[in-house]
Amino acid sequence: MTTEKKEKELNELKNLLRNYKVIGVVNMMKMPTREMQLIKKSLGDKALIKVSKKTLVEIAMKETGKDLVKYLSKQPALVFTNMDVFEFFKEVNGMKFKTYAKEGYVVNEDVVVQPGPTDLLPGPAISELHKVGIVAGVEGGKIAVKKQSTILKKGQEVTKEIASVLRKLKMKIADIKLNVEMLFDGTIYPKETLELVEVYLQKLKEAFNQALNLSIAINYPTKENIKYLLTKAYQRGKALEKRVGG
Repeated sequence: MTTEKKEKELNELKNLLRNYKVIGVVNMMKMPTREMQLIKKSLGDKALIKVSKKTLVEIAMKETGKDLVKYLSKQPALVFTNMDVFEFFKEVNGMKFKTYAKEGYVVNEDVVVQPGPTDLLPGPAISELHKVGIVAGVEGGKIAVKKQSTILKKGQEVTKEIASVLRKLKMKIADIKLNVEMLFDGTIYPKETLELVEVYLQKLKEAFNQALNLSIAINYPTKENIKYLLTKAYQRGKALEKRVGG
C-alpha cells in the first residue's frame, strides 16, 4: 500500500470513528469470505463493516481518542452503526450461516448422518465413511448410508477425518456469524455483557417466579400474589374445618 493510499485509508477510518454513534470490534479469524459477504448483505444500510490493516486501525483510534486498541484481535475489523447497542448485537448475533466444519470445530449439537443414497462413487470413500462410524454400502453404483449414525456428540471436536467425510457428504454443520468482541457508544460493552441480551428475558422470568414463590411462602401480600394467598388460605381453612369437624 502506497503512502497516499495509507493516508486516505487512515482518514476514512478516523471519519468513521468520529461520525458513527456505535463502534464495534470484530474478530475476523476463520471468517470465510462468502459468509462475510452474506452478513454485509443482510445488514444492508444498518451497519458498515470496515476491514483495514491493524496498524492503521490502532493509529486511527489513538488519533480520535477512541481507546479501544486492547480489544483488537490479530485479524480485526470494525463495525459502525447508529442502532442501539443491544438491538444491534441481537440482530447481528442472530445472523448465522452454515458452512463446512474444519478440524477442531466444536459442535453445538449431535452430528447425525441419516440413511440414504449419496453422490459418492465406490472406492476409497466407503472406507473413509466406515472409519468415522458410518455404516455404508453400494447401491445402484453409488455409495449409500445404510443406517442412521451419530458420528459426533454435542461438545466434541471435529477431527480431520470427520471434516473430510462431512464435506464429501455435503453436510454443512458449522455455524458462522459475526464475532463481535465489543461495542462502544461512549460506554464499553464487552462480549460477555452483550450476550446477556439473549438470556435477559428468561432470567427476568426466573427472578419473578422465585420472588413470587418466596412471597407466597412467607405470606407477604402483593397485587401479583394475592390470588395465590387467598387460595392458599381457603385450602388451609377447609383442611382445618375437616380436622375440627372430625
